[in-house]
Amino acid sequence: MSEKGMIRSRQGTFGFGYRLIDLAVIISCLMISAALYNISVTQLYVSAALIGVVGYSLFAESFGIYGSWRAASAKRMLLATAGSWVIVCFLLVLLGFFAKLSESFSRVVMGSWMLSSLLVLCLWRMGFRKLLQWMRLQGYNSRRAAIVGLNDNAMRLRNQLISHPELGIQFDGFFDDRGHERLAEAFPQESLDGTIQQLIERTKSGDYDLIFIALPLKAQKRIAQILERCGDTTASVHLIPDFFTYNLINARLGAVGNVQTISIFDTPMFGFNDVLKRMFDIVFSLCVLTVISLPMLAIAAAVKLTSPGPVIFKQYRYGLDGRKIQVWKFRSMTTLDNGDKVVQAKKGDARITPVGAFIRKTSLDELPQFINVLQGLCHAGSGAADSAR
Repeated sequence: MSEKGMIRSRQGTFGFGYRLIDLAVIISCLMISAALYNISVTQLYVSAALIGVVGYSLFAESFGIYGSWRAASAKRMLLATAGSWVIVCFLLVLLGFFAKLSESFSRVVMGSWMLSSLLVLCLWRMGFRKLLQWMRLQGYNSRRAAIVGLNDNAMRLRNQLISHPELGIQFDGFFDDRGHERLAEAFPQESLDGTIQQLIERTKSGDYDLIFIALPLKAQKRIAQILERCGDTTASVHLIPDFFTYNLINARLGAVGNVQTISIFDTPMFGFNDVLKRMFDIVFSLCVLTVISLPMLAIAAAVKLTSPGPVIFKQYRYGLDGRKIQVWKFRSMTTLDNGDKVVQAKKGDARITPVGAFIRKTSLDELPQFINVLQGLCHAGSGAADSAR
């Protein structure tokens, strides 16, 4: 534990090198693309490169690209890398359009730059990952690990470490203060390599780089004592979640002053994540609306021609911060005056029109909600039954 009781975070050893290589890749791809098409690199191209480098660095930090990916999947790493650069490219195109600078750039150069940078950023990182995995299989860049506690979670972790040598984490033994007699009944084939005190002493002497604590959260006093003793070592310490803490798998660490917190249910729609999601919503909804515009016109005509009343049914729901919003759907029922009492639709409801029955069954009545997404309205999941209007 650190001086103020905060959990210490360590960044990947290669983080600084990653940043330099990414910077070189983005700038080099632009220079090479311009040279291939005999285009002079003007100040505008240099500015675009700088914006690309800075923007990618910011998004990459947000997605944790420069942290350690030793135990993470390659798919996640590539998605984070590609997603960061795609967002930057979208912003550059948007900036060029609104600043009326798009005519000052060669489209083929910019297109080649963006595509080649995307390809090289993913390829070099994947290649380096493979190199590190090969080195770890040869015994290089590896770390020795010990597990505190002997239970099902500890056994699962031990099996994972043994079956994935490319992670470069060598399992060395279990440690616990409980005697062999108490553990023999549950795990007769396993044995302890020592007590917690022996583990601490061996760690201080440099035997271990990683310590995994496999104790349940109900043993919080023991965990706190172990963490305090591990704080005097240079080893990285990790808690293995038990059945309860698996529910916290999407939680993240936070702090209120000097008090550390874990957010269990946390809305992502604040700050930088809000901007990212809004950008995605705009692009995604525009693309979808472009594709489904003709089907929507056909459905609207069918609703209007087969039943009197408005084409769109507006339903009130509650979004972020309890804000009351209107969600749009194609009307699937006959219009009735229900007064203050709104009767929800039921199976076989006589108010449902023939066209309405079809679009409800196929969920086509939900298509106008993409307009809500474009407007920036948060709404509940699809499939809610609408009432008569």
